[in-house]
Amino acid sequence: MGKLEKMKEKYDQIIIPEELNIRIQHEIQKSREQQEELDKDGGRHRFRMVLRSMEAAAAICILFTVALNTSPVFAMEAGELPVIGGLARILTFRSYETEKEDIAVSVEIPTIEMIAEDTGIKVDRINQEILAGCNRYADDAVKRAEEYRAAFLETGGTSEEWAEHNIKITVGYEIKQQNNDYLSFVVRGNENWTNAYSESKYYNLDLKTGKFVTLKDMLGGDYIELVNKSIREQMAERQNAGEIFFTAEEGGFAGISEDVKFYINGNNRPVIVFEKYEIAPGSSGEIEFEITGGN
Repeated sequence: MGKLEKMKEKYDQIIIPEELNIRIQHEIQKSREQQEELDKDGGRHRFRMVLRSMEAAAAICILFTVALNTSPVFAMEAGELPVIGGLARILTFRSYETEKEDIAVSVEIPTIEMIAEDTGIKVDRINQEILAGCNRYADDAVKRAEEYRAAFLETGGTSEEWAEHNIKITVGYEIKQQNNDYLSFVVRGNENWTNAYSESKYYNLDLKTGKFVTLKDMLGGDYIELVNKSIREQMAERQNAGEIFFTAEEGGFAGISEDVKFYINGNNRPVIVFEKYEIAPGSSGEIEFEITGGN
């Protein structure tokens, strides 16, 4: 078999995802509707241009699929793109950057998009909550920074000295898990000049039920004892390896509460998260413990 025949055979074996085919058909229908609105005199030329663009888009989709099947490097890099398929995914709803009086603000607000709409899962309320929370944090952080600036200048500081503070306010998110079982992500707000007002909220959604997942759901009724035991064992191992934790007398780990923060990792296991300074020196940053066992 020649090289050309082999390439044709590989092409014939390509399976284009159903969702991608639906999107292509949607664009074709949209182009047809646009063509019907074109006037009779100049419409034919413009329609040919639209048709060529549509054909080019379809060709790109096919080439994209070929590259996924034939190039491991391309496939790995494509894994960082938003998921095509599945039940739901996280997308950026709004993103902006501003700067006023040497106070820089960077905001990236996520939203949950249901890909499989027939699941009956409603995410509008969650998305509205996320949007309101991000806007609230950004507005409050700007006010705090402006009050700090006013106090700094009133006590003898100069505008040049203030600029050197390099004040930055950031609101963003990080996807932890995005598959057919769970959607897990964290939304964070941070001000680089103070740790007192930093916030992080974790969202763990069960895509089979449309409900938020709890540790009890994942680990069973005795989850508190199970998690405390696991964390203490892991802390002992990590201390032996040189990691530093606060003692109980210093305000360190004394057991989890019912509202302890956690996310779901790639193994579909809960990961307990402690904020900076919560159970260890600030240089350690956030502390995490993956929990195994349970249900």
